Amino acid sequence: MTDFPTINSQRLWQSIRTLGQIGAYDAKPLADQGVCRLALSDEDAKARTLVTQWFNDAELRVSVDQIGNTYADRAGTDPSLAPVMAGSHIDSVPTAGRFDGVLGVLGALEVVRTLNDHNMTTRRPITIAFFTDEEGCRFGTDMLGSAVATGRINLDHACALTDANNCTVLQELERIGARGDEPVNQRTPYAFVECHVEQGPILDHEKLDIGVVTGVQAISWQKLTIVGSSAHAGTTPMSYRHDAGLAAARINTKMHEMCLSGHFGPDMRATMGVITPEPGSINVIPGQVIATVDLRNPDDASMRQAEQELEQYFRTTEQGLGVQILSEQTARTPAVAFSNRVQDVIDQQAADLNLSHRRILAGAGHDAQEWSRVCDTAMIFIPGENQGISHNPREHSSQSRCAAGINVLCRTMCVLASEPS
Repeated sequence: MTDFPTINSQRLWQSIRTLGQIGAYDAKPLADQGVCRLALSDEDAKARTLVTQWFNDAELRVSVDQIGNTYADRAGTDPSLAPVMAGSHIDSVPTAGRFDGVLGVLGALEVVRTLNDHNMTTRRPITIAFFTDEEGCRFGTDMLGSAVATGRINLDHACALTDANNCTVLQELERIGARGDEPVNQRTPYAFVECHVEQGPILDHEKLDIGVVTGVQAISWQKLTIVGSSAHAGTTPMSYRHDAGLAAARINTKMHEMCLSGHFGPDMRATMGVITPEPGSINVIPGQVIATVDLRNPDDASMRQAEQELEQYFRTTEQGLGVQILSEQTARTPAVAFSNRVQDVIDQQAADLNLSHRRILAGAGHDAQEWSRVCDTAMIFIPGENQGISHNPREHSSQSRCAAGINVLCRTMCVLASEPS
């Protein structure tokens, strides 16, 4: 295929705005609007219904698998060929903007709408998908739906995961009517492409239009339960304390120092995103702290070394402060390298559209990394505004930037879908 259609940027923009109303909340003074659409919540259910209706309106064949992943298939001229798949997620973190995940789903839908407008049929079928609980902030495991779909996580294990209220994934799937009957780990696309906001400052800072994503760094999540002893803050001398809050603070500082040391590579990152002391009173020494550890590293060996050093520090902290530190691995994904072939296609389409671009590594996890085990995969990044801030109501990109990324997606999908077996 040499003649490529141009997507309807206004229609794409309106779709993003409309979906952004589901789960919207007043986020002032940070932004006019934030989005809270947790996986398998009532808001997620409404979003699923809306997007599924849009799939039906585009004359796609919709099916849902047993973990709630939703697929919309468009026939090609040769049904014997594996499809080109594109998609992302529509769930969000509690304090999200409108674009994270959504752009990849609605952008892929806009590609199909554009092909329909021009009465164009590709050789290979096309599949659009959105995947359950990519964010992982409710049930503790990110990329849950796509990991089950591609076989990394067992379906029964996934269904048994619980949220803070002890609701299981299975219960919530059934409660909102999101559990389908299609078996998981059955689909093998020819290729998978995902368009996403960068969620970082690089493209915006360098004034680039497109990022051609080379892969995803390794990610390690742990939940820490630090057990000390509660006591009165005024009557307990410092030398008698077993302060779980102090232990959490020292671990957090240690993680920061590990990143700055350079011993684990120049690009290691570490975050303690949750620190919950109990009983949580100003005049009581915390007897327990629930905390999280988020480690990121583009090198698997360096990640293992960092995990080992942190584990040793847990033991040192236990001895020094008289506390107990229990760690539970809640998620772990290795570094992923995307397909050079698909990257080259994206590169060429960006160049043909006179869009400035460069190769870039993804710092966050994405559904695409799960599909990279199954088929040739790559991603397209567009720059975000406000230094690329994401997981925040200030997350934003412009209509023109979104259109540029989805035009690259459209051309990339058309090229891949025209390829023979």
